[in-house]
Amino acid sequence: MPTTDDRPGLIEARPVRHPGRWVALAVIIVLVAMLISSFITNDRWGFSTAAEIMNQTPVLEGLWKGTIVGTIGAMLIGVVGGVIVAILRLSHNPVLRGVSFVYTWFFRGIPRLVLLAMIGSGIGFLYANLDFGIPFGKQLASLMGLSSDFTFFTLDVNQFSSSLLAGIIGLGLSEAAYMAEIARAGILSVDKGQNEAAAALGMNRGQAMRRIVLPQAMRVIVPPTGNETIAMVKDTSLLSAIPIITELFYQTRAIGTRTLQIMPSFVAVTAWYLLVGSVLMVGQYFLEKRFGRGFGTGAPNKRFARPAGAGGA
Repeated sequence: MPTTDDRPGLIEARPVRHPGRWVALAVIIVLVAMLISSFITNDRWGFSTAAEIMNQTPVLEGLWKGTIVGTIGAMLIGVVGGVIVAILRLSHNPVLRGVSFVYTWFFRGIPRLVLLAMIGSGIGFLYANLDFGIPFGKQLASLMGLSSDFTFFTLDVNQFSSSLLAGIIGLGLSEAAYMAEIARAGILSVDKGQNEAAAALGMNRGQAMRRIVLPQAMRVIVPPTGNETIAMVKDTSLLSAIPIITELFYQTRAIGTRTLQIMPSFVAVTAWYLLVGSVLMVGQYFLEKRFGRGFGTGAPNKRFARPAGAGGA
């Protein structure tokens, strides 16, 4: 067949126009300008007063004790408890599966505000004191003729229910129900062949879970756990239902009510929540980057790249 050296000419391609993008950009610029103008021209925001409220000792104490310590304690209980409940949900024992299902059903169905209000008011009404010991210890002691009632210690419920520890436990128990589903999804994302390989190496189910499955599941568990941690920072404001006064929102609201600076107090607490949330978002980014190593498409390793000009097999 005849051949030709003719080549097609230069293609004058025109980029696709996107007028909608420019319209959206113009709308966004107008809205941002209006927002900035409102901040600058409206003195009722009270940014200078808000800065003073943020630096007051009761607010800083509420930030440290109620918000930061409360978040750390609740998330520790939630993460550890969630992993345990998730493992029970995946157990071959039907009793353990049933108990874990009832736990998640109960705590996921109750709003945290209602749960904390029950802890702060209802538990003390039902039980003035809780005795920890052998069940039916008093009856056994009377039958055996002993003076001891087999009680190890007694808890004053009214005093405990109004403490920060009670609020942390309440938030942690609620968080464990959500973390259980997150951990269960992470565990199920690991291929079953990993468990089979671990069993072939002589590992039991617990060793395979600790050494093989959970480290790989962290890639799926870490992102939603970071979101839950940021959400827990905001949910510590519900501790006022117990009530706990060493809490960030309670203290800023009290200062705003006492000084009649309502809006500056809201600005102050909003700024603190945004600062804490921003720090946690940065930490979440680095954790995701660490546990996501080896997954996805990345640049090839130059140490093992084929030299230029090397022929194929």
